Amino acid sequence: MSPHTTPPRRRLGVAGAVLVSAALVVSLAACSGQASAENDGSSNGGVAIAAHTNGVGTPTTIQVTTVAKIADELPAAVKSSGKLVIGVGALPAGFPPLAFTGDDQKTLTGSEPDLGRLVAAVLGLKPEVKNATWDNLFVGIDTGATDVGFSNITDTEQRKEKYDFASYRKDELAFTVLKKNTWEFNGDYENLAGKTIAVSSGTNQEKILLEWKTKLEGEGKTLNVKYYPDTNSTILALNSGKIDASFGPNPGAAYQNTQSASSANPTRTAGTYSGAGASLQGLIAATVKKGNGLDKPIADAINYLIDNGQYAKWLKAYNLTNEGLPKSEINPPGLPISNQ
Repeated sequence: MSPHTTPPRRRLGVAGAVLVSAALVVSLAACSGQASAENDGSSNGGVAIAAHTNGVGTPTTIQVTTVAKIADELPAAVKSSGKLVIGVGALPAGFPPLAFTGDDQKTLTGSEPDLGRLVAAVLGLKPEVKNATWDNLFVGIDTGATDVGFSNITDTEQRKEKYDFASYRKDELAFTVLKKNTWEFNGDYENLAGKTIAVSSGTNQEKILLEWKTKLEGEGKTLNVKYYPDTNSTILALNSGKIDASFGPNPGAAYQNTQSASSANPTRTAGTYSGAGASLQGLIAATVKKGNGLDKPIADAINYLIDNGQYAKWLKAYNLTNEGLPKSEINPPGLPISNQ
């Protein structure tokens, strides 16, 4: 996987300022190019959510029944196989709370594979989760070895040349501050004037932050951008007051808030911003090979989960409720090529 614990969001860059303590990150047991999870996380109509997460998520069993009408939409080859091969690009280090190997050293857990398991249950298929590097995740989809990717994949116009999408979560960036800090972003870059913000180099969040810095400087105001070599350094800088906030992927911020809640320096989220910028709400989407016919049944399965409450329970288990969508859409507008 990418450096530190940040999930790749798009090819602009993959390192991110996800505020997680290295001691809390459960490393993946397998370090090969691709590995299959041994536990499908389901039994007796119930799907185990946040299993073996060691406090990263709240363990929850969600009841799901097969919906024949949606299952009948499946391509014949997938339906006859009896399984849904779910690709996750979490090697080598994982990225809590989205995907990582659990404390049993074998279960690939996290919000992404768990949603895949819920979708498989609606479709009446046995989930088979394959863990790979980020690049090999797409190789698996391209070759048909993997049916669908659930791996924090951003819907982009460039990727639509090869893939079809079914959206399931907002692509959000977040400002993380100490809980005692009363500052709020409020969706307005003007509120960053005079602040010192940490961000990871080469990422989409850096691109957005530097654009705001340029705007503020044009108004005669300042924005100090800081870079740190790793996540622990960023945490120390936040705790010591060297920075006012860190700007990075919302799931990592949610994870940090949960993990620091009982510490001497708890954190909170002081505002979010679309990963696609001001003109478009970025979206994370289930990703399938273009034209393979899986996009509609997967979108319909996600919408079934939304309509019947299981989706909300899944989000809540991972403290990601603020990234919820009212509806899954097939190939919605994606990040413009000019923004990548």
